[in-house]
Amino acid sequence: MTQIEPFKLHRIIAAGLLTLGLSACVAPLMVGGFVGGTMVASDRRTSGAQLEDQGIEIRASARIREQIGTGVHINVTSYNRQVLLTGEVSKAQEKQLADQILARVENVRSVVNELAVAPISSLSDRANDALISGKVKATMVDSRDVFANAYKVVTERGTVYLMGRVTQREANRAVEIARGVSGVQKIIRVFEIITEEELKTLQPPPMNDTPPSQASKP
Repeated sequence: MTQIEPFKLHRIIAAGLLTLGLSACVAPLMVGGFVGGTMVASDRRTSGAQLEDQGIEIRASARIREQIGTGVHINVTSYNRQVLLTGEVSKAQEKQLADQILARVENVRSVVNELAVAPISSLSDRANDALISGKVKATMVDSRDVFANAYKVVTERGTVYLMGRVTQREANRAVEIARGVSGVQKIIRVFEIITEEELKTLQPPPMNDTPPSQASKP
């Protein structure tokens, strides 16, 4: 069995617990905790798009509970108004109804419906999925040749869904990284592909470390 360094293991567990806590619903605290702070600064979406995504997730989850009920396991993940539906439903009609519900949610641009008509996953299965997502994110951070904050990772039944606004080069690299993580059975891209030129406009300008007094000297 491969041994994981204690420090790295702690990061994987922390990332997994965070993913588990956010996979089933979107907490309103996300709005006040991140918008205007580090998450906005490092996210390739505008602050308005981030707020819209959080609103989409909250409204869609509430309407699914009202119209389909609680006897299903449906996760709603929105990135730049593209919505990913994952989880399990008991019949095909519920999967179709989820599509119809999302079509009526404000600001939704497109829907990727990956709901499975299958028995509802167990808590241990979901915990394992959260751990896989944590390991993928931790590996991205360690890779150093990708900007980990540009990606959103969702795992369901061992299938990893990768979201984000990335270039084709970044998309290919993320898939390569995810393939090397133990427990990953399948990878599905849900990216919004941008050009290298667009990426340059999204990157913050380099910091000028030269003091003004020195910069003004001949």
